[in-house]
Amino acid sequence: MVYGAPALVLPVTDVRVTATATPLPAGAEPTLESTVHTGPLGNAPAAVLPTVTAVTATLRHLAQTGHPAAADLPLHVLVDSQVPTARGMGSSAAVAAAVTAAVADVFGVALDTDTHHELIQECERVAHGRPSGLDARGVVATEPVWFAAGVIEPVQVTGRFVFVVADTGVPGHTRAAVAAVRERHDRAPQMVDAVVERIGGLARTARGTLVDGDAQGLGATMDAAHELLTTLDVSSGDLDRLVGAARSADALGAKLTGGGRGGCVLALAADDEHAARIATALRSAGATATWTTSIGARA
Repeated sequence: MVYGAPALVLPVTDVRVTATATPLPAGAEPTLESTVHTGPLGNAPAAVLPTVTAVTATLRHLAQTGHPAAADLPLHVLVDSQVPTARGMGSSAAVAAAVTAAVADVFGVALDTDTHHELIQECERVAHGRPSGLDARGVVATEPVWFAAGVIEPVQVTGRFVFVVADTGVPGHTRAAVAAVRERHDRAPQMVDAVVERIGGLARTARGTLVDGDAQGLGATMDAAHELLTTLDVSSGDLDRLVGAARSADALGAKLTGGGRGGCVLALAADDEHAARIATALRSAGATATWTTSIGARA
């Protein structure tokens, strides 16, 4: 989403976060076990404060909604995340979604959609300050999500679309990308507004291609969107190299995803076999990891 343009979020269901919460004896110290921090919850570093918030906010919610024992129950929380951080894949929101659900499950509670969203958002506010809510919805979605003017709604998909996600190995730098767009807008507001409007138009077109099952059309919008984002200085050499590698492998389309200036590339394949070839090409071009995922009907 650039300067208020609408956004289309695709769930990457093959990259998962697993969380488990286990009650500890009364009086024990709550603990967290993860790749970032293993030890007492109260001694967790700032990097995992959103995860700590997922535990405490969910226990507070449960204590206020008929489970008073939650207020004092110590837990051991184990987090196993396959989602790379700072890559535009919603890592913090995905971890929050898994942890909040795991803590609620200790009490046999399945969080309703709105409550789950608000708990994830509380964690996201700790992580990002003023989150749009898009990641919080996207990480629990099983179908594409459309976000425009503050309204989030699911997108129905006809057919099957196969994607390859490739990690540049470089963290995204959203603030730098936003600053670059702002600087260009200060110098040439009409030009930037026109580009943003075109990006918004491409997002709307992409939504239509998913509804219509038009993979070729979706690929064309992805290619066009990447070129426009490049003109706004949102891309990077690493991203452009992987986009080029995907296109050389005959991807139907490829573009950066996330905040830009690093992070991941999204490529569209014709089928699973084609996706395997694209993934190989992307790794040969320097991708540190690739994932293949699909949306829509299973072939």
